[in-house]
Order: sequence, then structure tokens, then C-alpha cells
Amino acid sequence: MADENAHYYEPKAGHGLRHDPFNAVVGPRPIGWISSIGPDGVHNLAPYSFFNAFNYTPPLIGFASMGRKDSVANIEAAGEFCWNLATKALAEPMNLTSAPAPLEVDEFALAGLTAAPGRKVKAPRVLESPVNFECVLAQVIQLQGADGIKVDAWLVLGEVVAVHIDKALIRDGVYQTAEAHPILRAGRMGDYAEIRPDAMFEMRRPGWPIG
Repeated sequence: MADENAHYYEPKAGHGLRHDPFNAVVGPRPIGWISSIGPDGVHNLAPYSFFNAFNYTPPLIGFASMGRKDSVANIEAAGEFCWNLATKALAEPMNLTSAPAPLEVDEFALAGLTAAPGRKVKAPRVLESPVNFECVLAQVIQLQGADGIKVDAWLVLGEVVAVHIDKALIRDGVYQTAEAHPILRAGRMGDYAEIRPDAMFEMRRPGWPIG
């Protein structure tokens, strides 16, 4: 692409657009719908748009919190949390849990969701969600820029120690990603994308066996 056809900017100097394109370009992104429990026993549930999986063995997932929010404090204190799959059917309840709320507010109750017990961790999981990961804290890392200066952002990494999957999403021993209709964050103030079966396509990596 020729330079004259590209909108070029350097982030430190500003993007020059009506809305920062960064989190729309890097997307859609999976949603880190994170549940934890506070020292006082109050359940916490919040969505994080900077979330992903990072390793197979052990299975590691992580989310970044802009600011040291309740989830980070709870997870550091308890050493555990759960991740819950956000789906189209759960979009509105998930959005309700993004509202800023005092520490004593239970977001499960706020959104009309059921807190289900885990098997390996004490942190609750969202019963209505078709997939839950129970996680043990692996690392909490304060992020920094290339200049080494720390920023008010915290990366929380957890090892998945237990998995719950609705059996309806497993066919012939294979998890059907699109059948859950997961939603993903797509930038701006409130853009989301839904993964549907008709949006899926298959492309095998070179050298992978057929079948």
C-alpha cells in the first residue's frame, strides 16, 4: 500500500481520528468474563476485552485490567478465578456486569445470573454460560512500556485446572466453536461480533494430516 493511501500516525502524538482505532484493529477479541470471590465472600463478575489463551501445556489464559480493579485484587488474594464464555444469549447480562459497582455489590445478582460452585476452586462460575474454565493464579504482571516505565495496567495469567463444557456443543468428540454463538469485542464504545456457523471456514496448515 502506498503511503498516500494509508492513515499513518504515531500513538504518542495521537491518532487524529474521531475514535482510537487500536482496539478495533486488534479485534474482534475474545471476552475475558472473569468471576472471582472477595475476602469478604462477595462474588465479583466482570468482562475484560483484553483476553486470550497463551499456552497449551499447561493451559494458560490471561486478561489485562486497565487499573487495579476488584478482579485483580480478589484473584491475588484468593489465588484463583473462573473464566466464563460470553455468548449472544448472554450478551445483555454480560454487559450489565461491566457497570462500575461498589466492592460489596454481587454482579451475579445484579445481572440475574447463577453463581455455580467449582470443583477445584472456590471462585464461582456462571451456570448459564456453556463453557467455564476454573483457574489457579500463575502470575500477575504490571505492564510497562518500551521505556521501562510501569503503567497502571495488570496482566493476570491463570492455569486452567478444570473445564466445564455443555455436552450439546460436542459432536463426534469435537467442540463446535460456532454452535455456542460466542461474542467478541470489536472496539469503539460498544461494538461486538458474533461467531455463527455460517461464518466459519476450514483451512488446514501445511503438513497437517488429513482426516
